[in-house]
Amino acid sequence: MNSPHDVTEPRLTHVRADGTAHMVDVSGKAVTARVAEARGRVLLSARAIEALRGGTVPKGDALAVARIAGIQAAKRTPDLVPLAHPVAVHAASVDLTVQDDGVDIEATVRTADRTGIEMEALTCVTVAALALIDMIKSVDKHGRITDVRVTAKSGGRSGDWREVGP
Repeated sequence: MNSPHDVTEPRLTHVRADGTAHMVDVSGKAVTARVAEARGRVLLSARAIEALRGGTVPKGDALAVARIAGIQAAKRTPDLVPLAHPVAVHAASVDLTVQDDGVDIEATVRTADRTGIEMEALTCVTVAALALIDMIKSVDKHGRITDVRVTAKSGGRSGDWREVGP
């Protein structure tokens, strides 16, 4: 007969037995190639879309600024996310696609290190979105960041994963 005490609860790796947060020791893990992809959207007004497509954003090339901001952010993730390990970002790409209702942002971040790079990919997309909103705010004060998520990862002990769906 099984009792409630027989069930093994998943262990939270960033929480000690006393409940305090700590950084996990990854020094014993093998260095492997790792890739993470993330996506997000910035919803914008028709006027803002027109300015992006026409190159008439008052602050300049909003898409280029957002792309560079995302790449810089990926490299600075451990400064922003307290328990994220500093990993060597070996490559980061950011693609911004202007749609009729906003801008789709896709990032791919690569490393060869001891731990994953999903936080770097999420930070890349999020900061690219923030930079885009900053660049376009004189045209559209109501830009909205939405749907930021990891869409794929590969490498490491937990293996490969890809988002299912559109």
